[in-house]
Formats: sequence, C-alpha cells, structure tokens
Amino acid sequence: MTALVAAVWISAAIFGLYIVAIYLGALVDGNLDQWNRDLPRLHDPHSLLATMGIGLHFAAGTVLLLLGPLQLISAVRARAPAFHRWVGRLYALSALMAGLGGLAFIAVQGTIGGTPMNIGFSTYGALTAIAAVTTFCHARGKRFEQHRAWAIRLFALVIGSWLYRMDYGFWALLGHNMGHTPTFDGGFDVVMAFFFYIPNLIVAEAFIRARELRSAAHVKIGAAICMGIAAAFIAVSTYYFTALHWGPRIVQRLL
Repeated sequence: MTALVAAVWISAAIFGLYIVAIYLGALVDGNLDQWNRDLPRLHDPHSLLATMGIGLHFAAGTVLLLLGPLQLISAVRARAPAFHRWVGRLYALSALMAGLGGLAFIAVQGTIGGTPMNIGFSTYGALTAIAAVTTFCHARGKRFEQHRAWAIRLFALVIGSWLYRMDYGFWALLGHNMGHTPTFDGGFDVVMAFFFYIPNLIVAEAFIRARELRSAAHVKIGAAICMGIAAAFIAVSTYYFTALHWGPRIVQRLL
C-alpha cells in the first residue's frame, strides 16, 4: 500500500501542477479557448454555466489530487487527528463540488463523445458525489470502519480523472491510439468512458475486503498483487506521460 500511495501522490502532484499551469494559466491570460487543446469543447464562450461547471471541476480536482494521499496515511490519522478531520472535510467538499461541477457541465454542454461518454462520465460524477457525502456522514456518525471503507472508495473514484489522461498516454505508446478518434467516439474511447474508474473500484474493494478478512491469507495476497500491479502501472505511466506530455507543457507554460 505504501508504494501505491507514494506512486499516486507523486504522479497526482505532477498532474496537479499541470492543471494549474495550463488551465489556471489560461484563465489568468483570459484565453479560455486554450482549454480545448487537449479535450475539445471544454470551453464554450456562449455557455457560462458549462464553463463554470468544468472550471469548478478542475479547481476542486486539483485540491483532491494533492490532499487525497494524506488521508490514507495511518500515521497522520493517529498523530494528527484534528488535521485529518479538517483535511477530510475539505476533501469531501471538494469531491462533492468536482462531481456536481462535472454533472452540470454534462447537463448543459454534453461531452464530445456523445451518449456513451455522457453516461460514463455522468455515472462517475454521481458516484463521486455520493461517495463524498457517504464518507462524511459515516465520519460524523463515528462509524469509523464504514467511514474508512467509503474513504477508500472515494479516493479510488477521485483519481479516475487523472488516470483517464494517463490511460490515454499509455495507450498511445502501446496501441498507437488504435480505436481513438478526435471526437472521442471510437471503440477505445467508449471503453474508456467507464474504464477510468471501474477498475479503481475493483482494486479498492479488494483492499477493503483484505482489511475485513485479516485471517484469509489468499485475500491478502490477492490484494497485495493488485496493489503492486497498480503501483507499477502508475509509475511507468507517470514517467512516460510526464516526459512526453505534462513536462514539456508545464515547461512551455512557465517559460
């Protein structure tokens, strides 16, 4: 778990810097059309609500990427419980805002990929918002085992938007973008509308079950294998994606 948390934190921090440099930078410059460079139709000058929704999604998402791994570290929870609680409140609120912002954007603007992407992304936004509220409610009710389980599910969902970019970068290297179209309605795009968060939830459930069934060695071994594979995938993807995409764009923006 430690290796996975470290890999996620490093990669998420780099991606968070990328969001700040590119999307916040475009806002500072007053040129929101730059948002459409990577994902077309993100900014529509004729739809203020859609722009506000996706802007809220990005802003809250950056907070989530940076704070998430902190909440999973047991030493922080044990030694600084007040810090954990306040960061947790901010994390849950940010997750709720990110989910609602994304849902607002889809309701007003729709996604570039059409119906499959609308369904996949709307489901993701709704699940994120539900997980955020449920995690907070269990904490308030001092149902800590349920709280931890839902916090893990929430974290697995939150990193989905970041993994979505990484999966595309990984596929560009391995599959040469086969099944991807500029309008995000190819075979690979349809799969990715759901794949960027469903496997995360499977890994999260494996970890939760391993915690609940401490005496079942095969469950613990299976969970450890899942964690190891996930950590390796994130490490490799982060290296290539930073070298080929995030890094050059960040440097270009700063210079």
